[in-house]
Amino acid sequence: MGNNAPLPAFGALAGLKVIDLSRVLGGPYCGQILADHGAQVIKVEPPAGDETRAWGPPFADDGTAAYYNGLNRNKRDIVIDLSKPEGREIVLKLLADADVLIENFKIGTLERWGIGYEQTLRERFPRLIHCRVSGFGADGPLGGAPGYDAVAQALGGLMSVNGTPDTGPLRVGVPVVDITTGLSAVIGVLLAVIERQRSGRGQFVEATLYDTAVSLLHPQSANWLQSGQTPRLSGNAHSNIVPYDKFPTRTCEVFLGIGNNGQWKKLCEFLGHPDMASEPRFATNAERFRHRDELRALLEAQLQEVDGEQLCRDLLAAGIPAGAVRAIPQVLTDPHTLHRDMVVQVEGVPGIGIPVKLSRTPGRAHSAPPRFGQHTRELLTEHGYGAATIDALIARGSIVEHVAT
Repeated sequence: MGNNAPLPAFGALAGLKVIDLSRVLGGPYCGQILADHGAQVIKVEPPAGDETRAWGPPFADDGTAAYYNGLNRNKRDIVIDLSKPEGREIVLKLLADADVLIENFKIGTLERWGIGYEQTLRERFPRLIHCRVSGFGADGPLGGAPGYDAVAQALGGLMSVNGTPDTGPLRVGVPVVDITTGLSAVIGVLLAVIERQRSGRGQFVEATLYDTAVSLLHPQSANWLQSGQTPRLSGNAHSNIVPYDKFPTRTCEVFLGIGNNGQWKKLCEFLGHPDMASEPRFATNAERFRHRDELRALLEAQLQEVDGEQLCRDLLAAGIPAGAVRAIPQVLTDPHTLHRDMVVQVEGVPGIGIPVKLSRTPGRAHSAPPRFGQHTRELLTEHGYGAATIDALIARGSIVEHVAT
């Protein structure tokens, strides 16, 4: 693994060197996860910068958008103009002992610059794992087309099963396809790292927004493949399980997730209507599904005078999945969120914690998201460039360094 620069002395991926050429969300999120677990991740930005630096408000004190800061901690940053030959030579020098390259350029861009995987990188760096995040892949009817999360949600069918008959299809309120594509990219990189231990060879890893969106369609996809019936919009209700839905209470809305007959029986007992559990209309999930409108009316009547927060605490204590519908501020200040270290602050920059906990080699947030070109001079020095050469590259606009104000 790459060892050109001092490496973080923590994490399952300590010693892994990653060159992150990606921008926006899926690729940078992949790089941040690798960095959270100890990889040395070098973020390479173009002179125009990662556009998410300007995706605000809100902005941090240095003018960087919160959107960017949420995806780029634990990295070092260098600014290189890859449209210039000497800029591409710098990247090739960074790749000389790198383990992983992450990029999400428009299909054909690297090839046009003479540094495509099949064209150059595979032969020159046989151990390199090249991870590409794209909208639709390079080939097929949509090959090479640009992709954004909402477009993938629309074309990939997610919008068609999100919403109600009144609202029509809706975009999921978080960029779930971008985020999950980033996770798929991480999985692909780790699979390739493990395989390389056997073969000694790198390979090309591809994660696309479209493939990811299609993969997220369960259980609606499985239902259609089995029955041929087109899934319908059902709001918060589950397509297979009843009751698995949002309900109003006296104080707030709650979500009840009743996944089996045992939980259904407990819920009925808790609500003071134990006989409802064995009533023929509701005794099994298939019957509850068939009579779901009647069941919902009964549950709404029983819940209308209930304190929703207390109800959910009591239901969880009784082993029944339930939760109050909460806003973001409630979630991020909740005692359990804080107990799980899911809100962190690094060098004054707040962020979300690391969801995967490892007992011996835990990840951690150790450095704030880098400023634009913050480590340009430092990284070039580590890779053998002298001060005069660096100054000349800056003067020609091939690189940019951050200047403290």
